[in-house]
Amino acid sequence: MRSEATNPIDGTPIAWEVDGDGPPLLLVHGSGLSRGSWRGLGYLRDLERDFTVVALDLRGHGRSGKPHDVASYSMQLHRADVGAVLDAAGLSPVHYVGYSFGARIGLSLAAHEPSRLRTLTTIGGSWAPMNGNIGATFTPDWHEALTTGGMEAFVDRWGETIGHRIDPATRQAFATNDPLALAAFFTAAETGGGLTAEQLDSVRVPTLLLAGTRDVARHRESQDAARRMPEAAFFELVGQDHASSLAPVDQVTDLLRTYLEAVDA
Repeated sequence: MRSEATNPIDGTPIAWEVDGDGPPLLLVHGSGLSRGSWRGLGYLRDLERDFTVVALDLRGHGRSGKPHDVASYSMQLHRADVGAVLDAAGLSPVHYVGYSFGARIGLSLAAHEPSRLRTLTTIGGSWAPMNGNIGATFTPDWHEALTTGGMEAFVDRWGETIGHRIDPATRQAFATNDPLALAAFFTAAETGGGLTAEQLDSVRVPTLLLAGTRDVARHRESQDAARRMPEAAFFELVGQDHASSLAPVDQVTDLLRTYLEAVDA
């Protein structure tokens, strides 16, 4: 079932879908992607066997609203988007699974609104301020590429920066974005939304942190978070970098199921 929720703070529409049967599980994608990424990779087909799976489009992405002002991408509004979807679906608390920026939102919810979450799983996630991370992940001139050249120019520059052409599926996913909305989203992500060490230390939501061994910064931050958080476990995805962290679907879903079974036990 596909539907739309409305953020109660600023009225931004948030697209979401739900399918499957079992305990509620929410999937939240990363920057530049959409809820369709979970289906394309096979996560929905896998997880819908055991869970009631909700997948949403972040604001600025997919079929959700795409404001162009930076203030519309505060972490408070991202948390309210998740809350609006869970309220509309009548599902809370949930097992939350977030990739990249979706993981950051999950960590923020765990710190500020823990009653929304039964568990949290982060894939390629980070909790500290992101200053410079967008340039390091994509291309240093990301803002100019998006605001003057559009999505095609941005993806081309991204490929040039990392030394190989972006694969067709990823190019197609990014091509559907509004470049000015994505520029505003990235600007807000770089200037706010992280947690302090004290906030991280206080998180009591059971948390599974996954990161690729070649995703050096997120691997380090995820390990650090697992040491700090009293109810957390860390597992590495051998040989994966940030972009490929979702690729080993069977490994990720096996780790997820094993962790959730341990929490329930």
